[in-house]
Amino acid sequence: MTRWDPAQYLRYQDERTRPLRDLLGRVHPGTAPRRILDLGCGPGNSTAPLRQRWPDAHITGLDNSPEMLDRARAEHSGPNPGGTGTADYAHADAATYDPAPESPDLVISNALLQWVPGHTAVLARWARALPPGGILAFQVPGNFDAPSHALLAELRTSPRWKHLLGEGARRDAAVAEPGDYLQLLTGENCTADVWETTYHQLLGGDDPVLEWVKGTALRPVLTRLQDAGDRDAFLEEYRGLLRQAYPAGPQGTVFPFRRIFAVARRNS
Repeated sequence: MTRWDPAQYLRYQDERTRPLRDLLGRVHPGTAPRRILDLGCGPGNSTAPLRQRWPDAHITGLDNSPEMLDRARAEHSGPNPGGTGTADYAHADAATYDPAPESPDLVISNALLQWVPGHTAVLARWARALPPGGILAFQVPGNFDAPSHALLAELRTSPRWKHLLGEGARRDAAVAEPGDYLQLLTGENCTADVWETTYHQLLGGDDPVLEWVKGTALRPVLTRLQDAGDRDAFLEEYRGLLRQAYPAGPQGTVFPFRRIFAVARRNS
């Protein structure tokens, strides 16, 4: 199982949370959910904006990482500021989790579904769990053909590393295109708004793209490489490739970041 590092993930907290804020901006202002599920809550950075916008709601964050849940519970649980609602957290596997028993008015998923094999069937199950008028909102990365991911896949399967990494550290694309999500959600009796955005982020510091992917795409590799010497050697080789693909400029390193978004409301 992939081990997560909340501190590394939150190193770029503002940049990672921006797509969620934009996603929530497309949820109708009059929406007043009583029960919210934050699926793939991570260290709670996605739950915090939900608590601020809907302080009277009961919000549950779910994740399969003990490390992430510990951080979320420590920093983003208890009574919601300024409201009557609360936030709590529980361990769950998104691939098998059924939200229907919770009767959620709003299901949010921030950068989770790319990690879930067969995620379109999971999405369909989540949509069917909504009551009439209930909302499902999610965003996923759409950058699996970017150099950050393509170079990682090539290096992982290279002669030097494939015996150590192989299938155990695969990070293949597991997302669909926007039109596919539109077809899926409307086919589940939802009215859907689907779009995409590419953020061109300016990252500062030394090797910022490497530091970025250490928090996400590199986690399976870092989990698999138990020997410190192997881990350092892999990172050094990958670092060199990223420096060529994302050269630093006078103001920082430009890192394009494509995201796919959907907000779906279940019809009566």
